[in-house]
Amino acid sequence: MTIFEVLFWVSVFIITYTYFIYPVLLIIASSLTQAVRDTRFVLKKASRRKANSDIPSVTVVIAAYNEEKCIRERVENLLSLEYPREKLTILIGSDGSNDDTNTILSDFQSYPQMQIHLFEENRGKINVLNDLLTRVDTPICVFSDANTFFDKDAVQRLVADFRHDDVGAVCGELELVDPFSGKNKDSLYWKYEQVLKFHENRINGMLGANGAIYAIRTELYRPLPSDTIIDDFCVFMNIAKMGYRLTYNPEARAKEEIAPNLVEEASRRIRIGAGNYQAMSRLTWALNPLIGARCFSYISHKVMRWFVPHCMLLALLSNVVLSFYSGGYALLLAAQILFYGLFTVGARSTRDMTGKLGAVINLITFFVSMNISLGRGFVRFLTTRQTATWERTAR
Repeated sequence: MTIFEVLFWVSVFIITYTYFIYPVLLIIASSLTQAVRDTRFVLKKASRRKANSDIPSVTVVIAAYNEEKCIRERVENLLSLEYPREKLTILIGSDGSNDDTNTILSDFQSYPQMQIHLFEENRGKINVLNDLLTRVDTPICVFSDANTFFDKDAVQRLVADFRHDDVGAVCGELELVDPFSGKNKDSLYWKYEQVLKFHENRINGMLGANGAIYAIRTELYRPLPSDTIIDDFCVFMNIAKMGYRLTYNPEARAKEEIAPNLVEEASRRIRIGAGNYQAMSRLTWALNPLIGARCFSYISHKVMRWFVPHCMLLALLSNVVLSFYSGGYALLLAAQILFYGLFTVGARSTRDMTGKLGAVINLITFFVSMNISLGRGFVRFLTTRQTATWERTAR
């Protein structure tokens, strides 16, 4: 086997494993874990549900920057939550906003639940969060974004998981909606990710949270470096490192608008992509097989997927060379050319395509564009000094 064949098949395996084989293995592991848990329950005849002895005090923390379009509605959303008022604090830090965000927030200063800090200097989200967390005196802290909107019982649902003492953090469920129609725009990929998260939760292999809606035990928060890009993932993983369980509660729901165009979405993905590689360089402990299921899910779901752009490029280039020596490889190259041709058609289209073929083209377009952005994020990570300063997108 030549070096080009090795490169081609290793690349194909990594892509196939992380997107297709891993989910199957995960579901099998999840099913076995649940079967063992059910068997233990039958034999012990003890309740698996632990009732909440008390409703804990909670602080919702939001770092905001130039959010004049949504901040009033967001605060009103938080004030309307179905949670005891005397046990709910809303802590918002404006990170040197230069639009009307500070003026709008000032209108809510008189509300007893509100704690508003209008910082003059723009320092970046993670630095604001590090600052705000020193001001939290409740046992539970809920993180969210200024453009996210909670269901009325979202905080109640998140807090419910903390009835178990070994739970250190809880991730809720985010629903994406179209900003123009208001309709649910959860894509097939988003639903696919929800399935993975559900089964990773079962095997105690949960990874990062969704920054729009998650909660932690406040005492477990550790300040992150000032250049941290994907703070939600790092906060969650730091708590896992301490030996606490991370859970996923799909009943704790929030809504957020998707980016209005592909340019805005690509910019967001590139930044997150750079943050993924930054996080990988700092989470080497998660590569230790001795930590069990979390290592399995971290390598399979995250690390291998972060190198899919590299594998796609290697598979294409090595296939070009191999096509000169084998008819079989020539057919595989033709399939790749067709694949990227359909991506080009989808990328040039101004709207989602309809019909069965259109659905295939839309999926291919999403997959390739996502990995192009991830690849650009890798280049950015290698060539640019990372900062935590805000790069706002419409989402």
